[in-house]
This record gives sequence, structure tokens and C-alpha cells, in this order.
Amino acid sequence: MNASLNSPLSPFESAVSAPPALPLAGLRVVEFTHMVMGPTCGMVLADLGAEVIKVEPVDGDRTRHLLGAGAGFFPMFNRNKKSIALDLRRPEGLEVAIRLASSADVVAQNFKPGVMAKYGLDYAALSRLNERLVYVNHAGFLPGPYEHRTALDEVVQMMGGLAYMTGRPGDPLRAGSSVNDIMGGMFGAIGAMAALMQRAATGRGQEVDSALFENNVFLVGQHMMQYAVTGQPAAPMPERISSWAVYDVFSVKDGGQIFLAAVSDAQWVTFCDAMGYADLKADPALASNNDRVRARGALLPDLRQRLALHTAEELSAIFERHGLPFAPIMRPEQLFDDPHLNATGGLADITLPDGERAGSTARVTLLPLRLDGQRMGVRMDPPQLGQHTAELLAGLGYTADQVQALQAAAAVA
Repeated sequence: MNASLNSPLSPFESAVSAPPALPLAGLRVVEFTHMVMGPTCGMVLADLGAEVIKVEPVDGDRTRHLLGAGAGFFPMFNRNKKSIALDLRRPEGLEVAIRLASSADVVAQNFKPGVMAKYGLDYAALSRLNERLVYVNHAGFLPGPYEHRTALDEVVQMMGGLAYMTGRPGDPLRAGSSVNDIMGGMFGAIGAMAALMQRAATGRGQEVDSALFENNVFLVGQHMMQYAVTGQPAAPMPERISSWAVYDVFSVKDGGQIFLAAVSDAQWVTFCDAMGYADLKADPALASNNDRVRARGALLPDLRQRLALHTAEELSAIFERHGLPFAPIMRPEQLFDDPHLNATGGLADITLPDGERAGSTARVTLLPLRLDGQRMGVRMDPPQLGQHTAELLAGLGYTADQVQALQAAAAVA
């Protein structure tokens, strides 16, 4: 069911129909996206049950063949989607794109300002064909002085204070994940769902804007408020004044490392009892959390020496047994074997669509939530380029002969 101008009510507006298997079942999303931010928005909506159609150029989304740090982009952010390959530079391909987009409940895009308007695929043009359309822009910046700058996750991390907070003084360092791209796509999905809820009352869609820079500023908002409250600039995380005395990474026996914490007076007592540190527990200079923070300069070196007598595995067992916060230092590839992820269904199999390992199986991380006790799983593998082109064209009313003609003209693939 497509909730276009003349279509039936969507699940957001139905008060009498049986609940769908997934909350967004029945919604159609068409995405003109690439890289991470826009595809993340589509992935969230797809995982929640929407039919998400990825419009790709006839030679494919470039992230299908990225190397290095980008090699995981396409298989991670494009599951549960259909693929149609169109040449928007050809009138026939552009006509298909416009017909497809105007059949949608939601259109998502993350191209530079002006690109979608050039093709008549912007909100102003499409909303004239479907007044119920919700249109989500994913941009570098919300409208303003910076809006025409080219933005990347790393760009906004540098200019938005996050790289300063992550690195050591004088050494700004980007976070080790595409945090703004991913969260920017999530906010795009949140905005889309809010607009769909509002459409249920008004009957009209609207334009939604999500942006990397503003997302980054939201992430560092806590540090901005720290300055507003204290009058003191926030120090980079490696040099920050911790609110707790035991809240650090410790190098331990056999070359291991582990993060250990005790963030309350009760946890401090438990920590001392668990480790047999009766002298520290009895020291009046360490009685309260603030006392321990003030004594951190002397306390931490002492603790480092004591804890270095244990392995990370021994400390993990002690801290888990006593309910204290701890974390082994893991690498991403080790998480495939994480017992909790595997026991709770946090990973799901997909078939890789591209590259040297195309056709092989890999496990992908799922949305970090449950609905009615269930994880949102993988219904469709990341699509091969143009895998659903003929199916989708038929759904738009194209005959088999017309599909062949479009393919012969290289307008679709």
C-alpha cells in the first residue's frame, strides 16, 4: 500500500485495521542517498518495516566498492531495501524517478543543495504531485551562512568541538565511528516519523531537515552547558577532571588493559572489600567521592601498582561478581564473538552484494532496540545493483516492452 495523494490511510492514520507485523509496514520510502547519513535514515525506516527503495545511478552507489574504512558502508546501511538503477540525465530515467518519488510516503536525500531541484526532485516540485509527501533532507548544515559548504563527518567534528574533546590537548582527533552521519540519519528518521504523525491530523506532508553540523553541536551540548554552569571551559576527555576517582583504563598483568570504575561511595566500599584494600577503605582522607577526587593524583598511581598484579580476566570476574562497572578493551572484529550479542540476537546474517566476497555471508549489527520483546531483523539482504528495477517499474504501470525499451536506452539497469 502506497500512501500517495489518492491512496488509503497509512498505518499511522488507521484506527480500526489490525496492527501490522512491523510498525511502519505499508509505508513507502524512496531514497536518493549515498555514503552513510541518508542511507542510515532509510535503514532505520526499513528495519521498522517500511518498503524502502534505493535509487542508484546505473553504475551503482559508489560505496559499493569503497576500500579501507568505507568498505563496510554499503552492507551495513542498505539492508532491508530494494534497489532500482536509473540514469537521471536521460528524460526516460528521470520520468521514472519522478513517478516513483511521487508514489512515496517519504522521500529522503542527501545531495548538495540545488542538486535535487535541478532534476525536479526537490520538495517544492514533488509536493505539487503528492501533497501528503514527507521529504527529508540530509545536509551538512541547516540553512544559514554555512549551508553551501561541503561537509563531512570529520569536517563538522573539527569545527563543532567534538574532535577537540576526543583528542589530547593540541591533538584534535575524530571519533572512531561515523557518529554524525549515523546520528544525523537517525534524526532524519525521527523527523520523518514525527511528520507522518502530524500528517495523520492535517492530511499534508512537510519538509524535514537534518544536518551534520547541528547534530555535532547537539553531541557537545553537555560540554557547552558545563561552561555555562561553571564558567570553566571543558577540558578534552583525556585531560578532563573526572567526577570520580576510580574511572579509568588500567594496564594490568600480562600486557592487558581494562576500564574500571567506582562512581559512588557505596561502590568504593565494595571495590575495597572485593580487592582486599582494607587500608584504603579505612583512610579518612578517602571517605567521600570528592575526597577521593581531590586525592586522585596520589591515589591513581597507587591503584595502578596494585591492580597491575592481576590479569584483565581476573579483574573482570571480580568486578562482575560484585556488580562494579568494568569493561575489557575490545576491538570491533572481536565483537562477532561477543557472548551477549550472540545470545540476545544482536547480530544477523546477510549476504554481501559486492566486492571480492560477494555472495558470502557476514553478520551485521541490528538496531539497538526491541519492540514487544523482538529485535528488528533482516528481511532482505543488501540489494544487488538494480535488483528490483523491473519489479518496481511494473508496479508503476510500465509494461514489459516499456521496461525493455528503457533498458535498451540505458535509462535503467
